Amino acid sequence: MIPFINRFHGHSSLTYVYKNGQVVRSRLIAIRFCANSHRKDSRLAVVISKKTLKSAVRRNRIRRRVYEYMRLVLPQMHGIYDIAIIIQNSEALSLTPAELTTQMDQLINQTGIKNTNKGIPKPE
Repeated sequence: MIPFINRFHGHSSLTYVYKNGQVVRSRLIAIRFCANSHRKDSRLAVVISKKTLKSAVRRNRIRRRVYEYMRLVLPQMHGIYDIAIIIQNSEALSLTPAELTTQMDQLINQTGIKNTNKGIPKPE
């Protein structure tokens, strides 16, 4: 699970990302993101509608898997962003953890918010 400071609080803050954020899509997942210079930490939400998956247990299972992936990615981000990850298809539940990681890696790399050379020290 991601820390409390990295979660959205209140519905109105998420609507700003929906209206003003850029979007990157795949067949199963969409990521909406926008830079937020007013905060110290990035915020993240995983959205799965009841229309996509009826069972709350299954929705929460996908949500936990995506949060775990993002928990590992958050320290590698090079800026402060508000991110909404929208699961659009119930097939995401049948993905193995490796397949989900691959899909998320592709989308995160398309957004450009992840610092790809984190381990390389900067020249002085």
